[in-house]
Amino acid sequence: MSRAPEPIFDAVVRIDKLPAAGRSVNVEADEATRAAIAAAMNILSVEHFSARLTVTPLRGGLRALGHLDAAVTQASIVSFEPVAQRIAEDIDRVFLPAPRDHTPPAPGSEVFIDLEDEDFPDHIDGPEVDLSALLLETLALALDPYPRREGESLEALDLTLDEPEAGPFAKLAALKGGQDDKD
Repeated sequence: MSRAPEPIFDAVVRIDKLPAAGRSVNVEADEATRAAIAAAMNILSVEHFSARLTVTPLRGGLRALGHLDAAVTQASIVSFEPVAQRIAEDIDRVFLPAPRDHTPPAPGSEVFIDLEDEDFPDHIDGPEVDLSALLLETLALALDPYPRREGESLEALDLTLDEPEAGPFAKLAALKGGQDDKD
């Protein structure tokens, strides 16, 4: 059996040791941790990473409610120059234990899914929840998938895009163009 990868930073909460009033989980990433986060996210750097969560027991599981703040630098998709981004994301996630007697539904049976529910709870196995995975997921979803500097475009780089294409499909297109003239 393979072990799960080691978390980048420690934010593990034990459900069985969680007080009824809940507790706070604060994460302030140091330089080495920020470098590991940047490597995991495949971005240039993470200048700031902090999170404040309040974790409270909920129906045998827990609810994590809080806020993530980060400052990251990614490479522009146009010029590969550094692009800074500030991230401020609210977090509200529920972790519930998987039902013990849950059997998969029979083929052809009806399954109820509430489409009005914004977020389904995460199922957990065991007495611990690793909130570092939640924080990294929140950061990954908040990153700009196509970072660009302001005013940056392919046209601004003076690239000549009107050159004829090269390759086998360009040759096929040229042959097809010659056949259309014969018809």
